[in-house]
Amino acid sequence: MISFRIRKASRRDLIGGKKLAGNTNKEGMIPTHFRCPISLDLMKDPVTLCTGITYDRQSIDTWLDAGNHTCPVTNQPLKSLEQIPNHTIRRMIQDWCVENSSYGIERIPTPRIPVTSAKVSEILLGISAAARRRDYTTCRELVKKINNLSKESERNKRCFIANGSNRVLSAAFDAFATVSSENYAVGLEEILSILTWMLPLDVESRLYLGSDASLRFMLWILTSGNLTGRRNAVLALKELVTSDRRHVDTLVEINGFIEALVKIIKEPICPTTTKASMVTIFYMVSSPGSSSTSYTSNQKTRTRFVELGLVSLLLEMLVDSEKSISEKALGVLDGICSCEEGREKAYSNALTMPVLVKKIFRVSELATEFAISILWKLCKNYKGEEGGILVEALQVGAFQKVLLLLQVGCGDRTKEKATDLLKLLNNYRGRGECIESMDFKQLKRPF
Repeated sequence: MISFRIRKASRRDLIGGKKLAGNTNKEGMIPTHFRCPISLDLMKDPVTLCTGITYDRQSIDTWLDAGNHTCPVTNQPLKSLEQIPNHTIRRMIQDWCVENSSYGIERIPTPRIPVTSAKVSEILLGISAAARRRDYTTCRELVKKINNLSKESERNKRCFIANGSNRVLSAAFDAFATVSSENYAVGLEEILSILTWMLPLDVESRLYLGSDASLRFMLWILTSGNLTGRRNAVLALKELVTSDRRHVDTLVEINGFIEALVKIIKEPICPTTTKASMVTIFYMVSSPGSSSTSYTSNQKTRTRFVELGLVSLLLEMLVDSEKSISEKALGVLDGICSCEEGREKAYSNALTMPVLVKKIFRVSELATEFAISILWKLCKNYKGEEGGILVEALQVGAFQKVLLLLQVGCGDRTKEKATDLLKLLNNYRGRGECIESMDFKQLKRPF
């Protein structure tokens, strides 16, 4: 089968898959033994397996990464996954490229040899030793080496991850953060940059990054670092808060984090950063355990976000935002509306009811659940003039949408809130209703 594909490729392909202008003979045709048996393209980095068959490194890596443990040509089980560079074939290919340069064929560059586990271990041991003696210069040189090697190939990245680099780098970050010297900022930002492509981190790594010293240095990066550093810090914070509630409790106790996260949303760097910031905030304002201390702390956190204008900011974002942003913004708003200050700010904003009702069915099932939860909290706890907020909800079509939600089905918790919300709204239906029929055009019922 492989040989048939090669014969077929040889008839139709020249180098790069194109027939060179004016070339009517077979000069410039790729020799069969220079082609990778998998891709049928000219090998750029030939490596030989234990079966004696040579492949292009990228092709065989893809084959092995897919979970295959046999030789593609011989179908023999691979007793070893070691790939030995075939320098002889590579030099022959390079010579052939030079000989056929008149046909537009460029010489393939000499490939870089992938990093080995032994080399990775050597680098990591050096970083650990440098961190213990607070040798910033040596540590940064080794971190740069990791950064450069990781840029060469995805294979190198996988090798660093497989050998526990995230634990060593997280420990080094914590060690230098403990010194609290801004002179180490550049090196710590470089470590954080590497850790972001190693996500998700293991438990030990998260403990190092979640230490008081590490978090305080991440706060410094959020407030004083460059755009890339701030992005990486937010991604690291998201990784911490989504893994363990204890990291959230530590985070809210450090003055300045709430302001820094809100600033990230007010002055966005990129969509990824905005989303990570909102996920972090979501965990900070979501309901804690039954502990009275945790409850009080959580209420203070929500109130602080309200004081910084987050409610109005989220409502403005919801007017015109894509699915992922909408879901996260509604999730944060749901958490904030669990406190009285958050609800009062929502009552006073003219966008609240129109935006929330519009998002039902318009974004996703998750967004609908959050929107119903927010509406329920606002209507259930309303203490203003007779029917004020409920009449406003009716006027923008809330009753019909909630009723339809119950008809098409939803989760038990959402169903309970929607039923209660419907009862609250029903008492004021005579005060006026309005419905946007276009909201239901694309809705598919399961019956």
